[in-house]
Amino acid sequence: MNSRERFITTINGGEPDRPPVFANFTPQVAEKMSKYLGLSYEEPVDALLSTRISHTKLLLHLGNDAVGTASIAPADSATVTNPDGTLVNEYGMIFKPKGLYNEFYKYPLESAETVEDIENYHFPDPFAEGRYADAENKIATYSNDYGVIGDLETAIFETSWYLTGLEKFFMDMMIQPPYFYKLMDKVMDIHLEMGKELIRRGIDMLWAGDDFGGQDGMLIEPDQWRQVFKPRMKYMFEEFRKVNTDIKIAWHTCGSVVPIIPDLIEIGLDILNPLQPLAKDMTPELLKSEFGKDLIFFGGICVQDLMPNGSPQQIKDEVKRRADIFGKDGGYILAPAHNIQDDTPIENIMAFFEAVQEL
Repeated sequence: MNSRERFITTINGGEPDRPPVFANFTPQVAEKMSKYLGLSYEEPVDALLSTRISHTKLLLHLGNDAVGTASIAPADSATVTNPDGTLVNEYGMIFKPKGLYNEFYKYPLESAETVEDIENYHFPDPFAEGRYADAENKIATYSNDYGVIGDLETAIFETSWYLTGLEKFFMDMMIQPPYFYKLMDKVMDIHLEMGKELIRRGIDMLWAGDDFGGQDGMLIEPDQWRQVFKPRMKYMFEEFRKVNTDIKIAWHTCGSVVPIIPDLIEIGLDILNPLQPLAKDMTPELLKSEFGKDLIFFGGICVQDLMPNGSPQQIKDEVKRRADIFGKDGGYILAPAHNIQDDTPIENIMAFFEAVQEL
């Protein structure tokens, strides 16, 4: 099988010759891996979660079986650097560089209370010229040989709290001031249109997400999640399938989310990501036995401890173990549970990709 055949077979529930792999790097990791391999460094793509769609040539060189794409910021709304060194993206979110990462500096809707506050805010235009240039280019360049994953970034919850601040958002989820549902529905509608446009252009899998879990359990009570988020996700899934009935939908939600997995299956989820290994109850044995007949699994290789602190042999052993469990009879996209971080030694990154080729 070539990479595309392997990927398409897997997302359609078949059993490939081995699980397809799809890893992502932070820019710092991509830069050091490019230098190590003697390749030119590719600058990150300007998108809300650019790590999922950047460094394509490097990742294909190492062994990825799919490429990632997303809606990107058009030239006239690209991220800018202010005189004080802060960064502003097209959503109006303000960040301050700190070490390896950019931290939130100001939440543009931190004072929102009314419907008018949302109606008067300048949100990104999902139909802006140039927004799908990356998707069109990658589909034209790679879709004959590789799977194509369209990344919808953060669909409802996370983009909303990126605009208000997490504490305010959680408090307002309980109080439900007039602006609250208006904001979520505006964010949902924007990402819904972006997802539809990616599907129309020919992606194989739509990858959306919001982190609903923490290390020890749900961040949101399951019943509250069912009230606030489940109906919106169901609506999005239905709308996506009106564009292409065969589109495969993956959902990224970090942490321990076992209580809502049956709900995700009920509303039509195909693929669950990232299977955070150290989160409560997110073991491959439990997930495969309880939900393997209904879901494809995507992720599962630990970036919290194994990748940065394990030996190359430990990484190879764990990749093979999880591939055996998650991938029994097919149904597994092998991937780290998040971007590989800059605390991960080069030899461990190489061991991950070597283990895939040895399967």
